[in-house]
Amino acid sequence: RLPPGAVNRIAAGEVIERPAAVVKELVENAIDAGASRIDIEIEHGGKSRLCVVDDGCGMGAEDLPLAVERHATSKLNPGTDGDYDLMNIASMGFRGEALPSIGAVARLSIVSRAAGAGEAWSLRVEGGEISGPAPAAFGGHGTRIEVRDLFYATPARLKFLKSDQAETAAVGEVVRRL
Repeated sequence: RLPPGAVNRIAAGEVIERPAAVVKELVENAIDAGASRIDIEIEHGGKSRLCVVDDGCGMGAEDLPLAVERHATSKLNPGTDGDYDLMNIASMGFRGEALPSIGAVARLSIVSRAAGAGEAWSLRVEGGEISGPAPAAFGGHGTRIEVRDLFYATPARLKFLKSDQAETAAVGEVVRRL
């Protein structure tokens, strides 16, 4: 049996195969959070850095650790019988795999303030190791997610990435489709 850290990095390869997949997951989360504005920044095709900032509903300190826990989500609610109706989904994503997968293979930083909340909170995940939540500075409400050094924890995946220009074009295509 593999240790949990190795399992998480392997699972990340199923969800996060290139920077465009990271952007797709983060933008879908922003849309699901009700964002009316989403700003995206990338460096080196998203390999060295990408950042998605939204003005959605945001998260509080208690939600941040759940956001990076595998198979945890705020996007599904149990019915009156306590069961989850997977045929009645009203969001772009719900699996609860994107953020834990990104955090398993990259340096992930989340800063968020829930709408109407007084304080913003941050959480970091580097190679699957979580630190936080901790109070943070963040204007307005919403969430800022920064991903640095994509695949630093799984360097073999880097050889499958294309040039910075090709990865940038793939990010642009994902955003256009969304």
